[in-house]
Amino acid sequence: MGYEFDKENIRFRSVTRSVGGILWKVVKLLLVSLALSVFYYAIVATFFSTDAEKRLRRENKMYEKLYGSMVDKEDMVGDVVEELRLRDAEIYESVFHSKAPSVDPISSKDLDFVVDSIRESNVTLYTGRKADQLLSQASRVEDNFKRIFSLLADKNTTLPPMDPPLEGLSYSQAGASTGQKINPFYKVSSQHNGLDIVAAQGEPVYASAGGFVILVRRSDRGLGNTVEINNGNGYHTLYCHLDDIYVKFGQEIPKGTKIGTVGISGNTYAPHLHYEVMHGDDYLDPVNYMFGTLTPNAYALFTYNSSRTGQSMD
Repeated sequence: MGYEFDKENIRFRSVTRSVGGILWKVVKLLLVSLALSVFYYAIVATFFSTDAEKRLRRENKMYEKLYGSMVDKEDMVGDVVEELRLRDAEIYESVFHSKAPSVDPISSKDLDFVVDSIRESNVTLYTGRKADQLLSQASRVEDNFKRIFSLLADKNTTLPPMDPPLEGLSYSQAGASTGQKINPFYKVSSQHNGLDIVAAQGEPVYASAGGFVILVRRSDRGLGNTVEINNGNGYHTLYCHLDDIYVKFGQEIPKGTKIGTVGISGNTYAPHLHYEVMHGDDYLDPVNYMFGTLTPNAYALFTYNSSRTGQSMD
């Protein structure tokens, strides 16, 4: 029940309102309110930003700038990891005379990647085959370790020169290693057969393995004052650009003997030790024979620095 004004009779009259009519008016009011709310929100969102939105925009711009450098770093890390993998295989082959076990013996892709797209019987067959491969590889690794332990237990076994020639060696001392390097005097690429280790003049130099001194040369040219040691089992080590020399030709010395001091003799423009490791007539990368005396992190950094240095010091 309600009232409305009757313009013709100029008086109020009673009117009965239906429930449907009231509900329709309420619905219209709600729709209008909702439309106005959406309209006002669109205007505010277009012309005004909240603190959270401003912060997110700033973060997006920062991430856009960082993305390029992150991609470059990822590529660089991937190159370093691949280089370390190859070097690890080279070390394993040089020291243990056998192939290094595979880093991922199963597959380059995870089994979960394809498990939803192949039949259960094929998954079972694949898993069984890979399990057999793992058992076979585990057996080969076990055999290698048994052979290695047997060699180490044999008193007649001569180990490679695996101690660093300087005490407290750090990755920051790594200079150019073996390979084609730029000669500092002639500015041309030439073969570099050793490892440059940056050190202060007068710092003690130690024998990386025991053996017989087969060369003591004092010279102001080439590799300067040099000591060569026959370490047995085909291994030879050279220590060049020395200042003082404390050993004599034909002398038998144990590992760790102080053979001289770091100098600047010969053709070099800064004090450093030029260190070579040979097996027969082959020049080896001395870095490969230092992994047992450096922490994994220091060895990785030492390897990276020595391989990336493009100019030798002699």
